[in-house]
Amino acid sequence: MRVLGIDPGYAIVGWGVTEYVGNRFTPVAFGAVTTQAGVDFEQRLRQVYDGVLEVMQTYQPEALSIEKLFYQHNQTTVIGVAEARGVILLAAAQCGIPIYEYTPMQVKQAVTGYGKAVKKQVQEMTRIMLKLDAVPKPDDTADALAMAIAHCHCSRSRLQGTPIR
Repeated sequence: MRVLGIDPGYAIVGWGVTEYVGNRFTPVAFGAVTTQAGVDFEQRLRQVYDGVLEVMQTYQPEALSIEKLFYQHNQTTVIGVAEARGVILLAAAQCGIPIYEYTPMQVKQAVTGYGKAVKKQVQEMTRIMLKLDAVPKPDDTADALAMAIAHCHCSRSRLQGTPIR
């Protein structure tokens, strides 16, 4: 199974593609789509859409694993992230990629076995599971790879994320 994990945002969109065969993970590719502050927000959304669409077309994932949006402390930020998430979901829908969303607790549970793990623990387990020399940077990229791992682990269990229809 080839899964694209995405950590949504509008300044940095982390992405990671993994192969999961026989309980083994192989990193295919990972990186980030970045946009510059000061650029019109609509243009930033277009850059996110174009960048994510290119990743989807290049790596042909069988599923998209994305973080379920939850309200943070800054209402302005959450709205922008929701809009960026929307263009990411649109790109996936146009590519015919099934979309699954997971809460941060589900990702932590799937990757570390502990739903209240701290970010560094999740990143280190991601590094170990993918046999990487270092935790990918920026953090959004490491988080995206954890999203992909979570879907692979959860797709056959009761923790499975909510498919978006």
